[in-house]
Amino acid sequence: MPFCVTHCSLRPCIALFTLLALPLQAQQSDPAWDLIKPYAQPPAALAGDLGQYRSPLLFNDGAAVQTPADWERRKQEIRNQWTQYLGEWPAVIAQPEVEILRTEHRETFRQERIRFRWTAKETTEGWLLTPDGAKHAPAVIVVYYEPETAIGLAKPDRDFALQLTRKGFVCLSIGTTEASAAGTYALYHPSIENVTVQPLSMLGYAAANAWHVLAARPEVDPARIGITGHSFGGKWSMFASCLFEKFACAAWSDPGIVFDDTRNSINYWEPWYLGFHPKPWRKRGLVTPENPAHGPYLRLRADGRDLHELHALMAPRPFLVSGGSEDTADRWKPLQHSIAVNKLLGYQDRVFMTNRPDHAPNAQSNAVLVAFFEHFLKPTP
Repeated sequence: MPFCVTHCSLRPCIALFTLLALPLQAQQSDPAWDLIKPYAQPPAALAGDLGQYRSPLLFNDGAAVQTPADWERRKQEIRNQWTQYLGEWPAVIAQPEVEILRTEHRETFRQERIRFRWTAKETTEGWLLTPDGAKHAPAVIVVYYEPETAIGLAKPDRDFALQLTRKGFVCLSIGTTEASAAGTYALYHPSIENVTVQPLSMLGYAAANAWHVLAARPEVDPARIGITGHSFGGKWSMFASCLFEKFACAAWSDPGIVFDDTRNSINYWEPWYLGFHPKPWRKRGLVTPENPAHGPYLRLRADGRDLHELHALMAPRPFLVSGGSEDTADRWKPLQHSIAVNKLLGYQDRVFMTNRPDHAPNAQSNAVLVAFFEHFLKPTP
């Protein structure tokens, strides 16, 4: 079974694709759309420049994808190929049991500390924020090193869950608190001594289980659940949304959306991402002959694979790259491959990117990120 693993019920699927098919006239009357619209196309100097990336609209045998039906077959081919590199997910926990540890009221929302099982063997704790009076509301999962930052209890401008909750979203903030403290950061299946799924993919699996936590909430519309995160959380949210089709849309904040062996922070080769190897682990840092990479990352690079193939799996679901120092305007080259897939499927304005000079988010980039979710998930007033 490939790792886009579950079948959605009829009601959420119909609702999702109704959302995605909203006419352009409706989009233009939306203030959130007015804010995000300028970021739906590359700068003129990069328009049509696809870089050196192999088109996802080519089958492995070189045949061209020419119809939406062809794309369905090609999409499955991409999933199957990446499953071979990354490993196959365990069965998603479709009926999670959630324990409420404590509840408090904050501003105009309920804040609950919850615990649930995000793998068969491990539980996690996070924060669930529910606006007062929420009913059939959109929701967003926010992922990071720990769940406190996203609810406004740590670094500024990374409080995505708090900002979205103030706009009417139910938000679930989760993080790898214990693993981050231990310097292992991710999830290891079935154990850190014997990994069969690359850790970054397992984080995507955990987010898929968190999706079911939100989907089961009586206040939440299951067809309108997105995901976002910054940096480490950007990588996590990217893999989760690309590999799990029930996420209606996603925003990735400066994760490094393609492989880049020259950037220390675009470090997919590390053992907690796509380069797992048994301990002792390599010294953290750039790949050198003295400090080589290991695992599937090497095979992905040798075979000419890159993350734009995963981006294409989002189509026609919208996504935003909230780019900073690691995702500069030059990333429009791989992103235009996703634009081409959406065009084949009859969609436009599904791929967005903002750019800022620094890695850290700022008020302007966050305003666009919030507007992106407001437009595509349409919170109830």
